[in-house]
Amino acid sequence: MDFLIWLEHTAFSTYLRESSSIWGYPIVLILHGMGMAIVVGFSTMVGLRILGFAPRIPLEPMGKFFPLIFTGFWINAITGVALVMCSATMMLTNWVMYIKFASIAVAVVCLHLIKTQVFPSRADASVPANARLLAGTLLFVWAVAITAGRLTAYMGALVSPYDLMQR
Repeated sequence: MDFLIWLEHTAFSTYLRESSSIWGYPIVLILHGMGMAIVVGFSTMVGLRILGFAPRIPLEPMGKFFPLIFTGFWINAITGVALVMCSATMMLTNWVMYIKFASIAVAVVCLHLIKTQVFPSRADASVPANARLLAGTLLFVWAVAITAGRLTAYMGALVSPYDLMQR
């Protein structure tokens, strides 16, 4: 807990949290939203196409989305760390954040597997048998991560299942 308190009180965290200018918290939050739109938006397009939506759109050119997807991921990773630092003692002691982190980790694994298993150049343009499962899992875990992320705005009102059992 001492580390979280220290992290929350670094000059950078304090600046972001207490800054009244647009260059503090608002710009980081805007960049986080833009990164999320990129990573989740392009991932969703790829996932839906693998699931059979828009079958007339060829799948192979969508492989070019992956550099954008991973750029969006890194924008979110950097801005997400900054946002967590602003209130580390609350964020990193709440179970919702760990659901979000786990969902993001599963999404990254799914993206990597889709990139390596579905998008290598194929003469027959066939999709591996597990591609639909990966795409469905990807869409589900992004929905969970986004929901958990939105719930962070209400962290003070959320309690852990353990806390509920203690009452």
